[in-house]
Amino acid sequence: MARFVQAADRDQVTLLPACLDDYVAQDNLTRVVDVFVNELDLTSLGFAGVTPAATGRPGYHPATLLKLYLYGYLNQIPSSRRLEREAGRNVELMWLIGRLVPDFKTIADFRRENGDALRATCRHFVMLCRQVGLLAGGVVAVDGSRFKAVNTRDRNFTPAAVRRRIEQVETSIVRYLAALDTADRQEAEVTELRTPRLKERLSALRDRLRALQAMETLVEAAPDRQISLTDPDARAMATNGKGTGLVGYNVQAAVDTKHHLVVAHEVTNVGHDRTQLANIAGQAQAATGEEAIQVLADRGYFSGEEILACDRAGIAVTLPKPMTSGAKAEGRFGKQDFVYQASDDTYRCPGDQTLTYRFESIENGMTLRRYWTSACSNCPIKNLCTPAEQRRITRWEHEHVLEAVQRRLDENPNAMRDRRQTVEHVFGTLKAWMGATHFLTRGLKNVASEMSLQVLAYNMKRVIAILGAGPLIAAIRG
Repeated sequence: MARFVQAADRDQVTLLPACLDDYVAQDNLTRVVDVFVNELDLTSLGFAGVTPAATGRPGYHPATLLKLYLYGYLNQIPSSRRLEREAGRNVELMWLIGRLVPDFKTIADFRRENGDALRATCRHFVMLCRQVGLLAGGVVAVDGSRFKAVNTRDRNFTPAAVRRRIEQVETSIVRYLAALDTADRQEAEVTELRTPRLKERLSALRDRLRALQAMETLVEAAPDRQISLTDPDARAMATNGKGTGLVGYNVQAAVDTKHHLVVAHEVTNVGHDRTQLANIAGQAQAATGEEAIQVLADRGYFSGEEILACDRAGIAVTLPKPMTSGAKAEGRFGKQDFVYQASDDTYRCPGDQTLTYRFESIENGMTLRRYWTSACSNCPIKNLCTPAEQRRITRWEHEHVLEAVQRRLDENPNAMRDRRQTVEHVFGTLKAWMGATHFLTRGLKNVASEMSLQVLAYNMKRVIAILGAGPLIAAIRG
């Protein structure tokens, strides 16, 4: 043993015990948490309990519990029960909150009761990043990712899922009835052994069938025709993998392309991204403080109304258009093969004919203009264009906004690669921190608070990696 590093003797009595501060290095992120929370104006952020009640048992200061949670999420310890244990044995936490050990219910109640304040704290750190100059550039990448809720798929009901489960139960009932008939034809001893068990199982299946039929009625009456029993706000959402849908939430994030900081995020229970672009882009614009920003998004966000709203707000969107043309899929010319000529408001077709404006109509609140030519019947390449008598082109009154989006994409062919490299690894990091698990809280508001703590922890770690703990502490103190 003489050739190995020797450990300290556990029974050795020291005359002057080591100071707790000696166990926390000067560049430890725990010190960043301590300074950050100490510099916050908890009252203006909306934390409850900043001013203690005059009577009753003294409570914990909100700063103490906020430090505890920030440390927990920075170290992948989001559980209130685990935080309670860590507070009693973790030297860094002992230093951070002064050897206090709140019980798990106090810890959990703080997160549940201060959701708005926690989200405001996350925004406050983004403002700090902006003041330090880490959000310069005005280019952000937007994406959405599905996160699992505490609600399992078995406790989520949609019309299709209920019908499928009813069919499965009915099939099982038929199978057990056949098994009962078979048992009746066998020897008496075998019948006495099998019949009670089969009848018991058959009764349970009939109860299950009645419950599903009652649930079918409730699902049809629900506003969005979907019911989740464990977490009422969670919704079934499709994922890229076949048959790998989950019950959870759709987390939207806008990430700065320079330093990969999350400048804005929002938790929704809408299973698609088509209606999210203007909202999350507007939040990113406000967070960066830029009057005109550029937003990179994938084709899942393509929506004429959303892109128009962004354009009117000074947000230049770059994203590809989904390839939904039936003509293109069948090997014929698509709309993109027709060139719009703004000078005379006409289209030039691949056969070098002019499609003129005929009339306009309103569909789903959108004003659409129709164009065609009478020369289609004599066109030598008509079979490559349309099987109909005439090829008609529809143009939205704000089509020029969509054309500008395509033009930006053509001018920057690496835009989608930049978007993937910027935002997708952020979601990968957050999911790696969470592990093979789900949100710990229930309800959209509580889940949003939980995600804000995750994002705040991510941004804090990211800034420490960029600047270092010491410069960040100096910037916080201002």
